[in-house]
Amino acid sequence: MNKLFYPAVFHKAEEGGFWITFPDLPECMTQGDTLEEAYTMAIDALGLCLADMEKSHDPLPEASVPNTIELGADDFLMLVEFDMLAYKKRTNPSFVKKTLSIPGWLNEEALALNVNFSQVLQEALTELVTRQRA
Repeated sequence: MNKLFYPAVFHKAEEGGFWITFPDLPECMTQGDTLEEAYTMAIDALGLCLADMEKSHDPLPEASVPNTIELGADDFLMLVEFDMLAYKKRTNPSFVKKTLSIPGWLNEEALALNVNFSQVLQEALTELVTRQRA
C-alpha cells in the first residue's frame, strides 16, 4: 500500500491557474498558479488527507475508475500518485529511542566491525515495511 493513485479533477480558475478536487475525497481540495504547481499541491493535499485518515484508523477510499468521472467543459482529469512511506519519511523525520537486546556474541562481532547499530536497524525496518506494504 505504499503507492496509491487517485484521480484528481483540475478545474481552470477564472483568474488563472487551477483548483483541484478529488472525487473520492470530497474534503480534499487545493489550487496552484501553474499546472506543475497545481500537481505538486495536489500531491501534498492528498498526502495530508490520507495520512490524517490513516492516523484516525479510517479506511482509505478505493480510487474511482477514471472514465466514470464526469468532467465540466474546462476540466481535465489526472491521476495523482502518492507514496505513503515517502510522505511519512519527509513529514516525520523525528527519531524515537528504542531499547533492544541482542546476543552478546553478535554485539562483540558487530562492535569489532564498527557497525552503526541504529543505521542497520533503520535500513532493515525500512526494507521490511516496504516489502510488507507492497
